[in-house]
Amino acid sequence: MISYFYVKNTYDDFEKQMENFVQEYYEDQKRILKKEIDTVIDVLNYNLTKVDTDEEEIKEDAIRLLNNISFQESKSNYYFVYDILDIKGGDDFARLIVNPNRPDLIGKLISTEFKDANGKKFREEFLKNISIKGEAFTQYAYKKPNTNDEIRQKLSYFKYYENWNWVIAVGVYIDDIEKEITKKREALEKTVRNQVGQNIVLFVMFLSIAILISIAVSQKIDEVLKVYQNKVKTKTKELEELNQNLENRVTYEVEKNREKEQLLIQKSRFIALGEMISNIAHQWRQPLSELSSILMYIKFKHSIGALDDETMQKKSKEADTVLEFMSHTIDDFRNFFMPKKEKEEFYLVKMLESVMTIVSSALKNNNITVTIDIDENIKLFTYQNEYEQVLLNILKNAKDVLIEKNVSNPKIFIWAKEQEFDVSLYIEDNGGGVTVEPKSKIFEPYFTTRDDNDGTGIGLYMSKTIVDKNMKGKLSVENINDGARFTIEVPK
Repeated sequence: MISYFYVKNTYDDFEKQMENFVQEYYEDQKRILKKEIDTVIDVLNYNLTKVDTDEEEIKEDAIRLLNNISFQESKSNYYFVYDILDIKGGDDFARLIVNPNRPDLIGKLISTEFKDANGKKFREEFLKNISIKGEAFTQYAYKKPNTNDEIRQKLSYFKYYENWNWVIAVGVYIDDIEKEITKKREALEKTVRNQVGQNIVLFVMFLSIAILISIAVSQKIDEVLKVYQNKVKTKTKELEELNQNLENRVTYEVEKNREKEQLLIQKSRFIALGEMISNIAHQWRQPLSELSSILMYIKFKHSIGALDDETMQKKSKEADTVLEFMSHTIDDFRNFFMPKKEKEEFYLVKMLESVMTIVSSALKNNNITVTIDIDENIKLFTYQNEYEQVLLNILKNAKDVLIEKNVSNPKIFIWAKEQEFDVSLYIEDNGGGVTVEPKSKIFEPYFTTRDDNDGTGIGLYMSKTIVDKNMKGKLSVENINDGARFTIEVPK
């Protein structure tokens, strides 16, 4: 793979170098052409400085010179000169006075409308550039010397000689340039092939040495591994015996922990049952008082002989209303503790009212103010019974903290926020917040800050399990201001 990428990158670099060489070679050719013209103009300027020399004679000498030095049998480049009659161009813009390649055009008028084999008006192009910059490089198709009138692409440099109103030019044919480039490419390719071949041989040699070394090392490693294999077999046998003993011990410890866990769960159930009975007692205390008053009133009226039918019916209706309230309370508690395995749709406010029916008396008896701010239209589709259990656990913890810390003005604030996919229920209190760190520790099983007789430490753990696993939501806690905020976030 190294050899492959090396060869590929080498040839890629070679192509880039050739591209740069071609560009530089063409630029060199342009510089050479320009230098040749500048040399000729320097000679002409020097001849003009001679004293007692006729200008026409100098022109004739210059024409002979350009005809003699520029055209040779072995070369295709030559000088050619236009005597400009109209710098703006046109049909008779100049007369051709030097062109060894086209003696048939010497002395004839030249037009800028002339097109080469490709339809390009190259004379119009170079004349336009000369009128702006005094010089021009132009590429066009033209007859090549020493051929059977073959047309080739040619690159020429034109420069305006203001003293005589001449345009002096020299060019080189592109195929001559390409021949030199081809020679250069062949030479470079040969060098690159030799270099690549040498390096591939080196790569193969180093690879062979590496293989021999790796074989020697692997044999040594194999010997070491065999020694360790024997040791491992011995240790494995010892570990199997140890594992057997550990399995028996773990089984024993698991049974002990299961018994302990069952005792804690049973304890938690008894505590929950006691709280439920206590809450029922709180809920029934006032209705029982009202029922007792109704019966006393009926007994009094009967004793004085004033118990008429109208009074009896009125008091009977009042007694029925009280009994219906007490029956409804029993239904609320029974529904709350009755397990439901199916999801159902319910309004968050209605669910909260059901929970408050269970805990409201206990909260009122401890002067705990509960404020609820929830939109009546918020609905959820989840396990209502489990949601109520989680909410009841959090409210019970908040109540216990407020009572334990003897907060002067105990408050619980319940509010909700509906997002696109989730509904978050917030339960806040002013009981001083969670003091343990990290705060998530309160969701661990059997963790409690109260005495063993007051709590089992599995209420919040069970709540966390219900929300996170059963409802695919999130139960979290944070401290705010002077208390704690529990957040129940579940999908709608």
